[in-house]
Amino acid sequence: MKTNAVISFENVTKDYDLSRLKYGLLADFLSDIISTILKKPKHSINNKFVALNNVSFTVSAGETLGIIGRNGAGKSTILKLVSKITYPDAGKITAVGRIGAFIELGAGLHYELTGRENIYLYGAILGMKRKEIKAKFDDIVNFAGIRKFLDLPIKKYSSGMYSRLGFSVCAFCDPEILLVDEVLAVGDMNFRKKCYERLHEILSKGHVTIVFVSHDIYRVQSLCKTALFLDKGTIKKTGQSQGVISY
Repeated sequence: MKTNAVISFENVTKDYDLSRLKYGLLADFLSDIISTILKKPKHSINNKFVALNNVSFTVSAGETLGIIGRNGAGKSTILKLVSKITYPDAGKITAVGRIGAFIELGAGLHYELTGRENIYLYGAILGMKRKEIKAKFDDIVNFAGIRKFLDLPIKKYSSGMYSRLGFSVCAFCDPEILLVDEVLAVGDMNFRKKCYERLHEILSKGHVTIVFVSHDIYRVQSLCKTALFLDKGTIKKTGQSQGVISY
């Protein structure tokens, strides 16, 4: 393990039981009733999905790591584990420093609250003090471009406005570790350009560690010095981003 590592995964495994992934919907309820009435036997098939299998890697302070791979390879699961949205079934994870995580559209935002209220809520979730949020409030609002809609409940926002608000708060919380998922694709072209410019600006500070998940190989290559290629929950290749992308 690197001595200056701020993120480390040691033999991490994460499983999901697909038979338990229910969402409280009427369809789930009716399905259970019908199965009981028809006395359908429970299938003995293995419903376990292995999202990550014995994964180990480290990320140094100030390093920018790109994670690439097909859908379902385990990329987003790594970010959720680092940010403690979920926890591993085996292995050890260490993450040192304030984490800014923009990995799920709407995570940390509350539909019934206004844009203004959500800036304070999400900022607090990310570890910012109220005084700090107040000082950066105008920068966040201007970056998101939502000033006209600031006092509307965000349930009335479009998905693009929602995305802009979430990323803007995250980008101005001065994280020591910044996690960014493919959700940036939700914004329009101009906002995506602003986001990448902001990421380069954060990178120029030299002390922020970024883990960037994307299918956009060009962006991975331009933002990340190192990359990690995942396939079916296992690491197939790590190293300099150009070499991993070529592989």
